[in-house]
Amino acid sequence: MIFLEYTFWICLALITYVYLLYPVVLFVSYAVAQIRRDWCYLHGRRNRRVARADNQQLPAVSFVIAAYNEESVLRNKIANLQALDYPQEKLEVIIVSDGSTDGTNEILRSAETYRFRVFVLEQRRGKANALNHGCAKAHHEVLIFSDASTLFAPDAVRHLVRHFADPEVGVVCGSLQFEGTEESKQTDGVYWKYESMLRLMEARLGATLTASGAIYALRRTCYQPLPPDSIIEDFLVPMNARVQGFRVIYDPEAVGSEFAAATVAEEFTRRVRLAVGSFHALRDFLHVPLRGFTMFAFVSHKLLRWLVPFFLITILVSNALLINRSYYGVLLVGQVSFYLWASLGYLFRKRMQGVRFALVGYFLLAMNLAFLVGFFRNLAGRQEVTWQRVN
Repeated sequence: MIFLEYTFWICLALITYVYLLYPVVLFVSYAVAQIRRDWCYLHGRRNRRVARADNQQLPAVSFVIAAYNEESVLRNKIANLQALDYPQEKLEVIIVSDGSTDGTNEILRSAETYRFRVFVLEQRRGKANALNHGCAKAHHEVLIFSDASTLFAPDAVRHLVRHFADPEVGVVCGSLQFEGTEESKQTDGVYWKYESMLRLMEARLGATLTASGAIYALRRTCYQPLPPDSIIEDFLVPMNARVQGFRVIYDPEAVGSEFAAATVAEEFTRRVRLAVGSFHALRDFLHVPLRGFTMFAFVSHKLLRWLVPFFLITILVSNALLINRSYYGVLLVGQVSFYLWASLGYLFRKRMQGVRFALVGYFLLAMNLAFLVGFFRNLAGRQEVTWQRVN
């Protein structure tokens, strides 16, 4: 019984740490680092005026976008690219259609110019293959990756590329914001606000881990062709850059926006795929030399969070076995109440959309279940490299 008690409390402590204590530790570390930077700034002798780069100083960039059956969003994406506040002569767009079967290819062909280049792959082989194809065709020194459904703020590219003046920077990650239904605002929207807060603080501490595939930039010399079975390239590309000794940073002013999955059920499907890719990529990057705070952030923000589903199962089972001891019955009631809250969120999600935070329990449970499903799919070797856009 003592072993069960230790197991229960350790798993509960780890879950509490992942969702509550790690953000607190991160905030305190961030605040201390910010005070130190402010002190150095006030007492330093460096020129504090940072001029905006003129058009002659801006690097030439190549957008690389993989598309599969994106006819519903492509026209908006093309218009968005044309409206960017960036010299058109320094902007190249490469869109690779990965075996699209709707009107995607026709829309792309109608927009094709010498700066807007289209490559149609007849056979669908997955996003990694499409990105490898597009990057091989790119001409410029900075690659910008985006999804067909993501719309950039007019100044987003300028914010991304300004960091490449530092030769140590290899990857710059942008900030993704979501629009959507009431259900998605209460679930995915809340999650992304929380996630963006963590990413910002990690970035200020030099510990940015991954990018959002919807908006990030890469020094071209950092790009290594992705393995054909890759699923989460926005994890692999930054990690490859780190292996080469480059820094990965996050710029919250480089903003992209897109519509979130309309429902938690749709987001669940996407999360299962991401979980498969995460566990698959983890095996390849156990040897990556992460040090100091970056290693701490990786374990706290990624690895332990991926293990939360197993912690949840463990505390439920151990709590049930300890029900006759002391106050464990009360704790079990608390656990059952959480699962009841999540279940009610699922059953009455339509009616509860206007109630603030009513669906958070449902979302948290669904996302952890998605990671559990993804783990076993990866274990069974059932990952698919092709992708389907979530509407």
